[in-house]
Amino acid sequence: MDLFEHPAVAGAHAAALRSIAREVTETVGPQPPAVAREGILGMLRAGEVLVLTGAGVSTASGIPDYRGPEGSWRKHRPMTYQEFRHDPAARHRYWARSFVGWRHIDRAQPNLAHRELAGLEAAGRLAGVVTQNVDGLHAAAGTRSLVALHGDLDRVICLACGAVEGRSNLDERLAQANPGYLEAAAMDPAAVNPDGDVELDRAWVERFRMVGCLMCGSVELKPDVVYFGEGVPAARKERATAMLASASSLLVLGSSLAVMSGYRFVLDAVREGKPVGIVNQGPTRGDGRAHWRWREDVGEALASLARHL
Repeated sequence: MDLFEHPAVAGAHAAALRSIAREVTETVGPQPPAVAREGILGMLRAGEVLVLTGAGVSTASGIPDYRGPEGSWRKHRPMTYQEFRHDPAARHRYWARSFVGWRHIDRAQPNLAHRELAGLEAAGRLAGVVTQNVDGLHAAAGTRSLVALHGDLDRVICLACGAVEGRSNLDERLAQANPGYLEAAAMDPAAVNPDGDVELDRAWVERFRMVGCLMCGSVELKPDVVYFGEGVPAARKERATAMLASASSLLVLGSSLAVMSGYRFVLDAVREGKPVGIVNQGPTRGDGRAHWRWREDVGEALASLARHL
């Protein structure tokens, strides 16, 4: 179908494109590192800190970010939900690329930042962690009170019947349907995009064979993640909101807060009179509302904080 023949779909797609293209620029500069660190230490000493994480937490695990200093946003545009849902050719292209790129994401291991956060939770400092990442690394590191706001690449859902399948199982079926494909379509790990796919020539996309849902046979399968142009499931949003309501403060780690689903936590925390701290290597959308702004690698910052607690 032509997306732009349907006003509602076209409008949602256009809004998603605006969100994708949003550039976060400097508005309020960072504080001296020692000042910001002491402020965030005060939050952690008080306890019940809700942590909101973004892609900057996982870059040290080899997963690229989108808007960071080395981000992919200028050279790669993620697919919108409207394209994935309503354009079979775009969906097929995604799965061909993702079949090649996903195993790089699947092999990623938790890094210092994930481990330090799990340690802070075990020490009773946190009210929980809400992550915008879809890589599953917080859970792998041992974080227990966790909301994966945008879902998890490890699951696949059928858009036709709602059946859920593990991504590893789907990957095995795709490998059987495409013998020799992975070996022939060798790729540079540096070419993997934040959503787990890679650039492939058109000939490779056309050669790829998609498999169907185990329950109904439909090829309308989708990673169980929230795309640009798609809303966060209500139950997940409610759980994250409840975690913020019970928290004493909010600590943002490794996120530019360009997307409203993350930025709204800053807005809500400020409205509720709760301190906000941000640790990120670049500017964020929430800088003007944060009490503490620390420009630092997230893993190094968390290790420093842990040493001073």
